[in-house]
Amino acid sequence: MAITSIKLDDKLKVRIQHLANTRQRTSHWIMREAIAQYVVREEARENFRQEAVAAWAAYRETGRHLTGQEVRAWLQTWGTDDEKPVPECHE
Repeated sequence: MAITSIKLDDKLKVRIQHLANTRQRTSHWIMREAIAQYVVREEARENFRQEAVAAWAAYRETGRHLTGQEVRAWLQTWGTDDEKPVPECHE
């Protein structure tokens, strides 16, 4: 495992140490957990962005889409006895 150092201001160090004491963890554990959660969140955000870019490119190429109202009407049937299948895209 590579060693990486991080420079933190004193106020943040105190906050991290306080949280670590409260959680009965080490400050090292708190920082690793925070970084891991940040990376997972940012990876998910980037995946979402890539999907949006691909969807926009597909729309520009084909013009096929659903309106917001069509999607809302479909979603309102979720969990009901009359749940509808995904509507077909159109131009």
